[in-house]
Amino acid sequence: MLDALSLLACLACTEAAVTAPAPDSLAVDVELVLAVDISLSMDEKEFALQRAGYVEALRHPDFVKAVRAGNAGRIALTYFEWAGTVRDDALIGWQVIEGAESANAFADKIAARPFRSFRGTSISGALAFGAGLFDRTAYESERSVIDISGDGPNNIGPPVTATRDAANARGIVFNGLPILINPSPTFSHLDRYYAQCVTGGPGSFVLPIYTAAEFSTAIRRKLILEVSGVQNETRIIPAEAEAPIDCLQGERDRRFLSDPYFPELDR
Repeated sequence: MLDALSLLACLACTEAAVTAPAPDSLAVDVELVLAVDISLSMDEKEFALQRAGYVEALRHPDFVKAVRAGNAGRIALTYFEWAGTVRDDALIGWQVIEGAESANAFADKIAARPFRSFRGTSISGALAFGAGLFDRTAYESERSVIDISGDGPNNIGPPVTATRDAANARGIVFNGLPILINPSPTFSHLDRYYAQCVTGGPGSFVLPIYTAAEFSTAIRRKLILEVSGVQNETRIIPAEAEAPIDCLQGERDRRFLSDPYFPELDR
């Protein structure tokens, strides 16, 4: 199996080059990456609700208040969209958020993006790409966080747990926003999958979305928790979430048994 650390380093050096360096040694309370699923399993209505949820959350006074309440009174934020891969034009580069004006400016950039989707769900690829973005900044912060949303399990690329663990070892925290509005009949436990297979690091949490009406408030709540660094809500998921999950189920369901990343499936 491909070594996860080598893979992460490779993806970081090639893909993170699309970001611009930050001002030297600028102190921020958190460096936050928003990684948003745009795979074909997301229908147009679901995708529009997700996009609007991020835009509304960034504009909300409670989010701005949380940003201003930190020790530095500012955060660094970047955003990208992903599916089976991360395309070159998928990224909105790092920007400092320190008040309503900068938060609205970032929200405007998200709102202006064209709607699109494409094939595949590579959570591992999205995590590796997001981790690489931290290598291209000069911010000083105590926390590096990736906020990843999605409506299905990893089914392309290396195992998601290996990529997550390699990034966790670098001090990067992953929080999850699993979307279960239209759950697959063969994969209805996406909330538990995210909890056990995707998220990780000190204070990491999962905040599932079960209905369309929850999008805006859930995303706003999640961003405020991440900006505030709240540690007392480490798992916002159902009580039965401790039941064991097969973290390779997405790959098994795909039936690509010759995939070199998963030789154990070629049996």
